[in-house]
Amino acid sequence: MFGTGGEASGGGREAQRVADELRARIGPVYSLGSFLPAQRDLALELGVSRDTVQRALRVLINEGWIESRRGSGSWVVSVERPQSSTAKATRMRGQMTLAPFISEAFEQPEVTLDVYTLTSESLDAHIRLQSERIRGGFISPQHITLRMLLPDPSLPLPYPRVMGDPDDPRPRERLRLITETHTASLVGALRNLQADRKVSSVDVQVRHVPLTPTSKLYLFNTVEVLHGMYEIIERPLELRDGEVVTALDVLGLGATLTHHAKDPGDPGAPGTVFVDSMQRWFDSVWNNLAQ
Repeated sequence: MFGTGGEASGGGREAQRVADELRARIGPVYSLGSFLPAQRDLALELGVSRDTVQRALRVLINEGWIESRRGSGSWVVSVERPQSSTAKATRMRGQMTLAPFISEAFEQPEVTLDVYTLTSESLDAHIRLQSERIRGGFISPQHITLRMLLPDPSLPLPYPRVMGDPDDPRPRERLRLITETHTASLVGALRNLQADRKVSSVDVQVRHVPLTPTSKLYLFNTVEVLHGMYEIIERPLELRDGEVVTALDVLGLGATLTHHAKDPGDPGAPGTVFVDSMQRWFDSVWNNLAQ
């Protein structure tokens, strides 16, 4: 449990983001009747506490997607195929989430995705979901280009860190391993699509920059942007050895995202100006700072 109302609110947003992630996997990844991974495994994969996973699962139970029984785990009782009409309908309800924008981007013949983020764990889940949609014949992009900017692994990041012991290297080592694992996973998922002749061409590049991300940025097909600032919070963090520490960290899955789109008929429209400025910023960092 969190000690203050602000922390509880942050935890609630993070639980909602985890629920969004798991909901997006139901059908393409978790088929009807199949069991979800154990709560501990989900917590480690998504970089959240088991309490957050439990709250997210309660959301899915209340929505009718899954059922759960103590000692037996949680299993899928309802599925829905990911379709563009659903994605476009859900993008306007409530807080912006990454899932419908990734889905719509991959429904185009040419997919261009530029990403700047602290870790690759959120993107990995969405890329694997789109890979399953492609393999299932639901969508058929011909060319996929992904450029991802991540912080330099040797950079002394200010978070995550143990409260009272900022020199403890374990939280940053945990972050590094999570990032490496999910980066390898998403790169492999995309490149295998080309190897298996499901997509004509795939170009995936990952570069590192000597910058501490204070926000995450997604540029879709050069015309849309999702942008969100990382909120710094105090939360429990389970380390690789099983020890749970109180850490200063950021909301990743819980980051609030804002949407901006170009207006084809108005180069001076606020959305157009914002998207163009973010694209220029990304290109400048990619070309001049990234390794």
